[in-house]
Amino acid sequence: MKLADLEVIVTAPPAPGWGGRYWILVKLTTDTGVTGWGECYAAAVGPEAMRAVIADVFARHMEGESPENIDLMFRRVYSAGFTQRPDPTVMGAFSGLEIACWDILGKDRDRPVWALLGGRTTPRVRAYSYLYPLDGHPLPAFWGDADMAAESALDLVARGYTAVKFDPAGPYTIRGGHQPALADIERSTRFCARLREAVGTRADLLFGTHGQFTASGALRLAEAIRPYDPLWFEEPVPPDDVAGLARVAAGTPIPVATGERLTTKVEFAAALDAGARILQPALGRAGGLWEGRKIAALAEAKAAQIAPHLYAGPVELAANIHLAVACANTLLAETIETPFHAALIRNAIRVEDGHIAAPKAPGLGIEVDEALARAHPYTGTGLHLEMQEAAVDYGKPGVFAGGAPREN
Repeated sequence: MKLADLEVIVTAPPAPGWGGRYWILVKLTTDTGVTGWGECYAAAVGPEAMRAVIADVFARHMEGESPENIDLMFRRVYSAGFTQRPDPTVMGAFSGLEIACWDILGKDRDRPVWALLGGRTTPRVRAYSYLYPLDGHPLPAFWGDADMAAESALDLVARGYTAVKFDPAGPYTIRGGHQPALADIERSTRFCARLREAVGTRADLLFGTHGQFTASGALRLAEAIRPYDPLWFEEPVPPDDVAGLARVAAGTPIPVATGERLTTKVEFAAALDAGARILQPALGRAGGLWEGRKIAALAEAKAAQIAPHLYAGPVELAANIHLAVACANTLLAETIETPFHAALIRNAIRVEDGHIAAPKAPGLGIEVDEALARAHPYTGTGLHLEMQEAAVDYGKPGVFAGGAPREN
């Protein structure tokens, strides 16, 4: 059985677009007719350029190869162009293709992917969700309103979720880490207090940021929210500031989580050494399922846990769940529940009482609705996610507007 054909589908979730402006799905077919699906998350270039990157990675390093030879193909891609170092965009291309290989292998052997990754150790994966606006919550006002956030949190708790994530700490910017504005600290404290009041001990609070701050700024913020006992402080400094990550981890009792912008075990090992104790690989960027399994093993050796990240489509979610099922040190897995996420994989993954059961079907256990994916092509000009170019304005409030809204 050899890898023979590649198709790339770029699909845009309908408004409000939770999960990003577009999702890059890949479909591989073997010379024996077995198909597998994957999803590429990392892309610092536009979707058409990314199509070319994916096609080049496949043709150069994977076409004609057995889908079993995951490590061999990884080494080819990792070393390509005389690099042998993490390249987020190229590794993002490989990650989606690699996930598709596991889908093929599971289908060929009539076993779910988790069974090929070491078997089932977490039969019921605890899920969490970002706080998204409910019907009637106006945008952009929702993102700065602690009372509306509490209503969203209570809705999740009523559906069985035991952990909720939110990010009230201001916008992220291309200008690197910055000191939080006093308004950012006040808003973050107000959100934590209101959410803790609302959910009590029924749900963990997951305090999210996106690498906005310098180490000293992150520590100021951590001290302000510490009384509300968040389960984690996510990505407190930019992903290239490993020394800053170490200072934050050493300076606050709140566990530090990171990983959505990291790729390969090399970068995750550095985060572990710096003191991160919750790793959040996005499998469409981190290197795929096998690299994710290695990252989880590194974490286990350091008494750390994994919480696979999701701000993408349901194919990456499926991969995340198989990894989470296979790992003994799984803490949580992120989910996004929208009608389009569910319909694109024909409702194959369900959150029930705040958990996702180990899939039973072969491969990733999903069937992608190709017609639906193709019926929603991406026609915008923005990237999947983008950072603010303007400098932080300390004279007026600035909030993080919930990811990538749909373009008009």
